[in-house]
Amino acid sequence: MKSQVIAAATFFSTMTLMASTAYGANSEQFRQLLANKNCQACDLSGAGLVMADLVGANLSGANLTGANLSRANLTGADLRGANLTGASLFGANLSGAKLDGANLAGTDLRNAYLHNAQLTNSAINGANFQGAVGIPSQVATPEEFYALGVNSADKGNHQQAMDYFNQAIALKPEYAGAYLARGITRYQTFDRSGAFQDAQVAEKLFTSQNNDNGKLTTQAFIMELKAPQEGKVSTGKPSFFDFFSGVASVLLQFLPF
Repeated sequence: MKSQVIAAATFFSTMTLMASTAYGANSEQFRQLLANKNCQACDLSGAGLVMADLVGANLSGANLTGANLSRANLTGADLRGANLTGASLFGANLSGAKLDGANLAGTDLRNAYLHNAQLTNSAINGANFQGAVGIPSQVATPEEFYALGVNSADKGNHQQAMDYFNQAIALKPEYAGAYLARGITRYQTFDRSGAFQDAQVAEKLFTSQNNDNGKLTTQAFIMELKAPQEGKVSTGKPSFFDFFSGVASVLLQFLPF
């Protein structure tokens, strides 16, 4: 009997320790958050909050370093000044969330929803925005949006790539490479008319910028667009995409390193 009591005590002690680890540094604050969604300046480092319903939660100033908030619903949540260093927000819904002054260094924001999220004065060094939707314009440079678009295009996520190229162009209207990239993406989605329009703009910009490589690449793409789609006679020359060994190889030429 004594051994059974000891075993039971050991079991419950282990379970308590595991719960504390899952909740983070302060299990009482973890329960408080789930109970009333109000946990200002809480210590929730390392907390397990996967798929948590935190709509409108007040987590301003909270310590969420290393927390797992994957696919959590943080719509309209107040995360101003929160420390999210190294946290996972993969697939999380942050639409309308207040992230002003938050530390997002090294945060995983892949596939997150960021429509109308506020990120003024946020630290985003090393944050991973790949696949994120609705990234605010102030978060990335035109070149960074372009790089995200290239990555999405390479994975076949054409609409997402288009969105990124649109943001690059909105921030930098003279970004010839972004017009060409968007044109190629439109071509892949069978929008030949839109592709041709973007290619023409890209050619003019490359020419005015004395970018011979860009101009020649765009002219090759325009020739591809003008070629008949059926009944083409082989000339023995490689097609536009075959020549560059794929779409990504074309687009990476115009990505500054």
